[in-house]
Amino acid sequence: MSSKAFVARLAGCPVFDPQGDKVGRVRDVVMVPREAGPPRIVGFVVEVTGKRRVFLSIGRVMSIGGGQLITTGLINLRRFEQRGGEQLVLAEVLGRGVTLRDGVEARLEDLSIVESPGGEWTVDQVFLRKPRTSPFGKGPTTLAGWMDVRHDDEGEQESDHILAQLQDLPAADAATALLDLPSQRMLEVAGDLPNDRLADVLEEMSEDDQVSILDALGDDRAAEVLDQMQPDDAADLIAQLPFERGEALLDLMEPEEAEDVRMLLAYGQDTAGGLMTTEPVILASDATVAEALATIRKHEIAPALAAAVFVTLPPYEPPTGAFLGVVHFQRLLRYPPNERLGTLLDPALEPVRVDATAAELTRIMATYNLVSVPVVDATSRLVGVVTVDDVLDHILPDDWRSRDGEVRRG
Repeated sequence: MSSKAFVARLAGCPVFDPQGDKVGRVRDVVMVPREAGPPRIVGFVVEVTGKRRVFLSIGRVMSIGGGQLITTGLINLRRFEQRGGEQLVLAEVLGRGVTLRDGVEARLEDLSIVESPGGEWTVDQVFLRKPRTSPFGKGPTTLAGWMDVRHDDEGEQESDHILAQLQDLPAADAATALLDLPSQRMLEVAGDLPNDRLADVLEEMSEDDQVSILDALGDDRAAEVLDQMQPDDAADLIAQLPFERGEALLDLMEPEEAEDVRMLLAYGQDTAGGLMTTEPVILASDATVAEALATIRKHEIAPALAAAVFVTLPPYEPPTGAFLGVVHFQRLLRYPPNERLGTLLDPALEPVRVDATAAELTRIMATYNLVSVPVVDATSRLVGVVTVDDVLDHILPDDWRSRDGEVRRG
């Protein structure tokens, strides 16, 4: 086993068993502070299959180095729960302010851990960044021993390292990582995320967690985040808020976004109108295959919505003109770029009415293997689309996002 490692470099490193099979990834390092010496490292938080985070004792680690950990092969799969006195290095320690012996204040950006001859792992050095000496660039860095700096456990902690990690993760994984932080730290980091990224992450959380984070934001910031969310997700979230706050946030949102959300809130949650999104890909019948492919290629369009193009008469924003039909993505690939969409409509796919129940939608999508279903009003205008993920979110139990194994480690 390597006798020294830097914690920030271990974040996201794969964990292997002795046979070389991957068992998970490192998400944090667990340490226990001591008054008379540097903190003791007791293990790692490892994310295994199913996004469950478990505790890997340092005694079960055979090797650290080369961007990976190798274990003895014995991992307790019960969910990790932080014990009293333990600190998570990435989530709670890095980013804190410290004071050097000469009185200079600095930020703790990384720390090294070393193994003693007796097999105990402790914190050795800290990698610090001092204040900037000029208006440009970052401040100078320095290494110091843990015991050579004064640590203020109650001091403000910057979130740069956590934000960088969350920015690189898929939204669902970022949501899991954010919820695994201590409550106050979670709210601080959520507040530092850009509006569009926070919107993506909120869409992957349970409604209770969404409300907790939104409650910690000021109304102006909350409205900006809601503007960035998919209208159906924003409507579901606002429906969980007290009526007065929901109305206040709608008044602060961009008028066009608020209009879509208000329309969705008017429908029952168990209906096509309540489940649909109001941002499908809509084009005219004389648009070409090339135009359709260029539209669904856009990064901001979700995969489920990019699976089909919906053809209507003008106007082309919901509620549209009369709904004409659907052209599936796979069909677009079979025809030349100049082919008109009006000649490629799927004659077998019928729209559903806004009052169709979730049960009806589920049967239709399962019967015909559909990724999305168009939703029309009483005058056959397209008002939205229900995607398979909308249906799954509705029919799965309320706690489907939570992990099992809610047992404290032994």
